Amino acid sequence: MNVTGLKTRITAFSLIAVFILSPSGVAIEPEQNEREEEIQKQKRLRMVRTQIERRGVKDKSVLAAMRKVPRHKLVPRRQYPLAYEDRPLPIGHGQTISQPYIVAYMTELLRPKQEHKVLEVGTGSGYQAAVFAEIVSNVYTIEIIEELGKSAKERLANLEYKNIEAKIADGYYGWEEHAPFDAIIVTCAANHVPPPLVEQLKPGGQMCIPVGTVFGPQQLVIVTKQEDGKVRAKSVLPVRFVPLVGGHSKATRSD
Repeated sequence: MNVTGLKTRITAFSLIAVFILSPSGVAIEPEQNEREEEIQKQKRLRMVRTQIERRGVKDKSVLAAMRKVPRHKLVPRRQYPLAYEDRPLPIGHGQTISQPYIVAYMTELLRPKQEHKVLEVGTGSGYQAAVFAEIVSNVYTIEIIEELGKSAKERLANLEYKNIEAKIADGYYGWEEHAPFDAIIVTCAANHVPPPLVEQLKPGGQMCIPVGTVFGPQQLVIVTKQEDGKVRAKSVLPVRFVPLVGGHSKATRSD
């Protein structure tokens, strides 16, 4: 075969390849992605109806955030099929992401407002931070496990959250640089309420924190700092969370 003939056949093959590959690589794949996202959206809306609204969560901003945040994009890929189920999910390193109802319930307890600045201790997958970011002006989130902190930060960046600042550090000591906070949420159980977090709570602000031991009972506690600086604590719900890692261990050993 001469060179001209070979070029002609290659050109013809290329045209056929473009015709076949273009629909699958450019047109069909986005359509598949759109269908998948629509399926996930419907699961998310059903989750809010059946798991959250029916259990009494009424705050409109919280419900709107839960409907919007793509939970499946904030968990490991292998957990995608379970992302909107009524259950906690493992996210690696012995940690979990709370079931959707608990996320919504804890968020509502803190009565978030648009102008609020919120501190989260225990970034985990980034889901709770994303929910708050849909409601308040600024979210500061801390994760002590470096691998989790890095992956959560990447996921949140991919979702283009501009009002979340994350760092890898010991959350027991809070984030003094950005204090005081209107609200603080702790997504892991401590054996006592960390004093540094109380100090960084704005007068009139609230903290939601699970308190208890790993193998013993745990209670979800609302800590309120009154305008005069006095602090009140109220248990609202029995819960089960993974333990807070960090400074509280030192405090326990010194008791």
